[in-house]
Amino acid sequence: MQLWNATYRAMGQSTIAGLSLNETMWYFMLAETIVMSKPRLSATISESVKDGSIAYLLNKPYDFLLYQFSVAFGDGAMRLVFNAIVGSAIVWLMVGPPPDLLGIPLVLIAIALGWLIDFCMTAMIGLTAFVTEDVAAFDWIYAKFVLILGGVLIPLDFFPDWLGNIAKALPFAYATYGPARLFVTPDLTRFAALVIGQIIWLIVLGTLLSLVYRRGERQLTINGG
Repeated sequence: MQLWNATYRAMGQSTIAGLSLNETMWYFMLAETIVMSKPRLSATISESVKDGSIAYLLNKPYDFLLYQFSVAFGDGAMRLVFNAIVGSAIVWLMVGPPPDLLGIPLVLIAIALGWLIDFCMTAMIGLTAFVTEDVAAFDWIYAKFVLILGGVLIPLDFFPDWLGNIAKALPFAYATYGPARLFVTPDLTRFAALVIGQIIWLIVLGTLLSLVYRRGERQLTINGG
């Protein structure tokens, strides 16, 4: 908070890249809430491959990926509510109420679609355990991409134009930056553009995930079984 206060004072402006100090703080609240609410899905899938429990799950009369998503969504939803309540209370005390609460229904839709995007990417990381067995390095790299290119450490609006435009087109931004930015400046045009981009990435990533999963099934080698 002190850092951003100093930044806005040094710039001598009430807004930077279209965001006021109030909007920036609320942006960070939701972006960090989204990231902190995500379950460690890639690690969960990786462990099930390494200890052999995936063989048991694959023999169940339900889809393995759908099962993983259902568990992750339920866990994430509870974390999201808790983190949002705590984070909102803190930010409200520091900078006052959020700019606009009317966009919350739109934001919730965007968060849900963003979670689907994140699920596709983290599930693919977890499924690489079919080949590599240990996905810790991939998980670490992905987390750094989310922090930087997802706009968690700094809003993508503050990036140089060329870099910001590239980052905003990537799936990390559609999973984190997009919903958080919509929260502080909600409008139907921004929402429509965000959802269209999310759906496009879901088609691409969902197709890739399906291919990775099917290949993993064919080449399955389980250490623990």
